[in-house]
Formats: sequence, structure tokens, C-alpha cells
Amino acid sequence: MSAPLVLGIESSCDETGVALVRGGELLVDAVASSMDEHARYGGIIPEVASRAHLEAMVPTIERALAEADVDLGQVDAIAVTAGPGLVGPLTIGAAAAKALSIGLGVPLYGVNHVIGHAAVDELVHGPFPERVMALVVSGGHSSLLLVDDIVTGVTELGSTLDDAAGEAFDKVGRLLGLPYPGGPHIDRLAREGDPTAIRFPRGLTAAKDQAKHAYDFSFSGLKTSVARWVETREDAGQAVPVADVAASFAAAVADVLTAKTIAACRRHGIDTLVVGGGFSANSQLRELAALRCAEAGIELRIPPIKFCTDNGAMIAALGAAAVRRGIAPSDLSLPVDSSMPLTRTTA
Repeated sequence: MSAPLVLGIESSCDETGVALVRGGELLVDAVASSMDEHARYGGIIPEVASRAHLEAMVPTIERALAEADVDLGQVDAIAVTAGPGLVGPLTIGAAAAKALSIGLGVPLYGVNHVIGHAAVDELVHGPFPERVMALVVSGGHSSLLLVDDIVTGVTELGSTLDDAAGEAFDKVGRLLGLPYPGGPHIDRLAREGDPTAIRFPRGLTAAKDQAKHAYDFSFSGLKTSVARWVETREDAGQAVPVADVAASFAAAVADVLTAKTIAACRRHGIDTLVVGGGFSANSQLRELAALRCAEAGIELRIPPIKFCTDNGAMIAALGAAAVRRGIAPSDLSLPVDSSMPLTRTTA
């Protein structure tokens, strides 16, 4: 008997993602993005995103089924992002998932978006070993997770206290006059600059922070430091070395993320690190993580870039994992939770 076929729906922000997973195999991952519609505003507009999800949901589901050569009646379970995310977009996805669950008579699983960013790696590199550390970094989240089981044993060791890594990149990008989203543009410029040109601060790394915030992240002060440095140069009538600013800023973010993560791996005896989320596409983070993991004897697992940004595969993967473990389905009254805690993998 073949493994259950799980259809996953992701709609937490600006990507409408639909994927089909059978067991540990990804059959298809279809994505429709509304990023271009938000670019002119310099950020995500929830109402625009909600309308885009509403328009893209059915066509994206139909495209996924066609590409996988699967009939809708063959689907055994539906997984959907229950949170965290934007309430409007989450609601569109949940409504679609509930309708499919009722119409097909199959169970519904509301799952955690952040944990999904780690779970998708199992589709690429195979099942996780007994214990792994997961660093999930994106526009809205910077979370350090100790994973004993991706469905039933996730412990949040630390998180962002203010701006997440991706959010800080977007804000610094705006400060430097770069298009939205700022992350890819800063990444490109950083490769042309000197990462040692400016010593920007490393938040929450001082000795006084270790007792309470050893694994937490803070990038608001770093963002402010960049702004003040640029303003000082401009006030003095001096040109701003944009590439050096980008490289030095990116180096500070990558340094903090990797240093705290490696320290957590060592303290907890973990020898496998999974890095996921949209910001894990950042080249400085990937390079420094690879270097520091090699030095520490830690296996580094980072999914391909197409699985770093929001996608249906991560939701289908986590839903399939829940099905394999015999987790009870969600009720059809499943609410969406914009601030869904990482203590809950399913809702």
C-alpha cells in the first residue's frame, strides 16, 4: 500500500504555494507570487496579498494537480499553514483547505509555517537524524529550534526580539536606496564590497547578554547603527561606499546568526544543523555557516534556494510527517493564528 498523498497549501504572506507529497517524495511544487504587486509600496500590503491569494488559489491547485498528473480525488489529506503569518492571507488558505477537506472527505492538518521551513529539508536530504538544530531565518522570523521530532518534539531555544534578519535587510536596503525587497540587492552588492570596512555592532553577543539571551537575536540596533553611519557620511558631504556598507552589514548579521547557532549546537551536543527560511538564500550566511560548521564538525543541511522562500512543499512535508506519526487531524473550526507559537507544530 502506497503512502498517503498530502496536498499542502501555503498562503502566509505573498506566495500562494501548492504542493503534493507522498511519503517523503515531492511530486510537485507550484507557486504563484504577488511580490511584484508589493514592490511599488516598498513592503507587503496585506489586503493586496489577500486578493492575490484569492485569485491565484484555484489556478495554482489545478496547475499542481496537472503537473503531477494526479486527480483531486486521489488526495488523502490536506495540510495548510495555520500560522504564523498575515491574518488575511492565512484565512484565504485555510478557507480553501477546509473546502477541499469537506468536499473530498479527507482529514485537515493546520501546521506551523516556521517549522515547515525546517521540515522541507527532509524532502531534499532525507529524514532527519535523531536530533538536529534548525535555524529558520526569514523576513519575519529568526528562530533557533532544537528538533527531537519535527512534529512532536520541537523546542524553541531562541528567537528575534525585534527585527528579524530579512526585515533588517529590507530596511537597510531602503536606507541605501535599493529596490524592494532589499535582501537580494544587498547580497549582490556585498559581494563587491569589503566586509571588514566598517565594524557594525553584533547584537546580544556581549557577556552580559549570555545568561538571558544566549540564543536570541536582535538586529534593530544594527539597523540603527547603519543608518547613523550613513547619515554621518552624508552630513559631512562624503560619498557613501554602498558596497562596503552592504558587505559590513551582511557580515554582522551572518556573524551573529552563525555564532549563536554553533554555540547552541555545541552546548546541546548536536552534530547536524538545518538552515531554512527565505533569508537562508543569503550567500554570506551560507558561506559562513559552511565554514563554521566544518570547523566544528557539524553537518550542514540547507535546502536549495527554491525551497527557502515560502512554498507549498514545506507545508505538505510537515503535513505528511504528521500523517505518518498518526497525529489527530485539525477540527474544521481550525482558526488561523498570526502569532502561532513554535510550541505548536499542528493546530
